[in-house]
Amino acid sequence: MTGSGPVGIGVIGAGVISDQYLSNLTVFPDVRVLFIADLDEPRAAAQAAKWDVPRSGSVAELLADDEVEIVINLTIPAAHVDVALQAVAAGKHVWGEKPYALDRASGQKLLDAAAAAGKRVCVAPDTFLGAGLQTALRTIGDGSIGTPLNAIAMLQSPGPESWHPSPEFLFAFGGGPLFDIGPYYLTTLVQTFGAVSRVSATSSTAFSTRTIGSGPKAGTEFPVEVPTHYSALIEFEDGGSAQTVFSFESQLKRAGFVEIAGEKGTIVFPDPNNFEGPSTLHTANNPDGGVEIDAVGSTYTRGTGVVELARAIRADVPERVPGELAFHVLDVMVSITEAAERGEAVLVESTVAPSPTLPEGWDPAESTLS
Repeated sequence: MTGSGPVGIGVIGAGVISDQYLSNLTVFPDVRVLFIADLDEPRAAAQAAKWDVPRSGSVAELLADDEVEIVINLTIPAAHVDVALQAVAAGKHVWGEKPYALDRASGQKLLDAAAAAGKRVCVAPDTFLGAGLQTALRTIGDGSIGTPLNAIAMLQSPGPESWHPSPEFLFAFGGGPLFDIGPYYLTTLVQTFGAVSRVSATSSTAFSTRTIGSGPKAGTEFPVEVPTHYSALIEFEDGGSAQTVFSFESQLKRAGFVEIAGEKGTIVFPDPNNFEGPSTLHTANNPDGGVEIDAVGSTYTRGTGVVELARAIRADVPERVPGELAFHVLDVMVSITEAAERGEAVLVESTVAPSPTLPEGWDPAESTLS
């Protein structure tokens, strides 16, 4: 065991997504949210007051707080690695929002720093710990479709600028459909097939500028700095392949489409960007409509992985969303980018093993550390 009792949490970044984390973390008994920090300290204070968190202030003050054991890093993608390195240097474990990093070198630097410090640096998505995907993965694990052979995974939309009040960062370096949405789908595929070995890809950019469609900046044009469509063929170390599309260029919206075909059947997963939802199993006995499989397990959302990490720290066992998984997904995304730019297949050098599924009764709202 390492330490005892609930694990102290500090949140860096008091933006919109912090509400989703805080709504759960402030009710989970195995963690205690103690501090919220932001460059805009009044915004941090407002969030602390809203969620009854005892302390707020600067990043430096949070990192100096000895009661904070895990830092939740909710900064913008470009700041993810720098903030995580500061937290590790201060003796903290880290849970961050995706992506892990924007390039392999900085991602490897963070992995190395965490290993040297004996700290864990984990990054979303933790959606695969939700009832929906856990049930789907257990269904594959019990042999219902046989060995997984291939997959189709698709995200198609016209882009988020029509509804997002400040979408510029989603079209800047580190954004686009691949880096913003890709981690949900790629993490799910890695949990199904194992590590990726090689990718081939194409990409395109429909418009050099886009226009904000809602909020106080509606009508403002901004530049598009990254491709807004990727099509990729993904091959896995242990066999199997996946055809994937990540697009902000389609007026036909298709979100959450992940279909896994095996020797004996095909399963359609729930949306990998969500924590719940049924799966549909198609076999020779029901080739037309399929059989719907209700999700079994926790339906809590963001923060689920933080609790799983906290319990793993206390028990001194591996967590299910390790930094190595996040780094491998980053490596795959960078490799897809390179494959599209070069017009040739790219080998993925990193590797990782899928995480074991959770027990059906696992519940982040249960008190296990008191």
